[in-house]
Amino acid sequence: MRPDRLSPLDASFLHIEDHVSHMHIASVAIFEGPPPPFVDIGAMVDAKLDLVPRYRQKVKFVPLELGRPVWVDDPHFNIEYHLRHTALPSPGGESELRKLVGRVMAQQLDRSKPLWEIWVVEGLEDGRWAMLSKTHHALVDGIAGTDLLAVVMDLSPETTRPEHSEWVPRPMPTGLELMVDALENIVRSPYEQLRAARAQARVVRRMAGYALEVAGGLFALSGLVRPMPLSSLNGPLGPHRRYAWATTSVDDIKRVRKALGGTFNDVVLAGITNGFRELLLSRGEDVERVVRTLVPVSVRPRDASGKAIGDGTFENKVSAMFAELPVDIEDPVLRLHTISAQMKDLKDSKQAVAGEALTSMSGFAPPMLLALGMRLATRAGQRNVNTVTTNVPGPQFPLYAAGRRMIRAFPYVPLGGQIRLGIAIFSYDGEVNFGITGDYDTTADIDVLSSGIEDGMTQLLKACEQPAS
Repeated sequence: MRPDRLSPLDASFLHIEDHVSHMHIASVAIFEGPPPPFVDIGAMVDAKLDLVPRYRQKVKFVPLELGRPVWVDDPHFNIEYHLRHTALPSPGGESELRKLVGRVMAQQLDRSKPLWEIWVVEGLEDGRWAMLSKTHHALVDGIAGTDLLAVVMDLSPETTRPEHSEWVPRPMPTGLELMVDALENIVRSPYEQLRAARAQARVVRRMAGYALEVAGGLFALSGLVRPMPLSSLNGPLGPHRRYAWATTSVDDIKRVRKALGGTFNDVVLAGITNGFRELLLSRGEDVERVVRTLVPVSVRPRDASGKAIGDGTFENKVSAMFAELPVDIEDPVLRLHTISAQMKDLKDSKQAVAGEALTSMSGFAPPMLLALGMRLATRAGQRNVNTVTTNVPGPQFPLYAAGRRMIRAFPYVPLGGQIRLGIAIFSYDGEVNFGITGDYDTTADIDVLSSGIEDGMTQLLKACEQPAS
């Protein structure tokens, strides 16, 4: 059996990781109390391992980087290593929990083992407890991450666990076997790509249309060559992290959409824009500018309702658009309308299609060049992008862990290059929660950003109450 090779995009998250930029994503889930016995959490996760093969697999690199890394079964897999148990100091409030998250997420995952951890945290106020799920970005993207959350957790408080089946790992391939397979893949790939192109030739009109979309997207992406003005949002990172969050509701966002226009994402970005405006003003920096954000976009296939279709692999299927947040606009309604118009133009420009095409093309590159290219791209973009803003729709129904209901969940996004602040948005059961990651040494005022996001939503809601002039 051939080894399961990482995709070019998945491999890139390993290549750009270094001693200060750790490429894991995470969720911080808060549950109703009292905390369940720790053994019950272990039983819940253990019962789901057959549904998530990657949880028992680790990354193995090909000697001389002749091919992209592969997933292999970990012959020494021990679930107890991946499940951690800790508690907060009194009083166990949000501040203590956020500090713990920052410390846990600042630690790189051990590459010699499967790339995930789950931390059970007791000692929250009101008898509650939390669960930190930490997974490397090479294993899962945001959309698949929500699927993974639903797989590992339960859909009802009362669940019957299946009988435990013995797992037998597949034999570990040797370095020589990996080299031979990689060389065969290099020889085989041009033929496979040519065969695929010939098959696609039967739908020439479709190909021509896609080519035009990519060309238009590449033209739009070319504008990113222009560096952004110098600001405290960019600069060298340290290895430590701060974490904060903000929250609103699905109903409030829908209310703004109905009254003022725009999409769900437009309203979210308008709130974030106010957050960055207040942050820059508090730092005494000029706001007569824009804040450029990378906006990851899922390119997973969708059904007729627009819902992403899972393929069971949990591998990354994302592209990106680049939006410019108008922090120079004080009026919240004008700010929203400006963002709405811009996002429509970005979608029409097919930036995300071009980004996906470039990512796919990286599969043609020799892995050594791919590794080097990703490192250079990360550093070259240090002043072209100020932040990252990723929005992932989560389940709008309750999830449970060991019989306890998940009350709310906050996402965590990693930092890379010279981007000192990143924001992830996760909707769950009627709430929309913003998880904000900051570089510890340069974002002591991270709470200004989080409160600014909530202020931005308050401004939009007040604008909904004002009569049209």
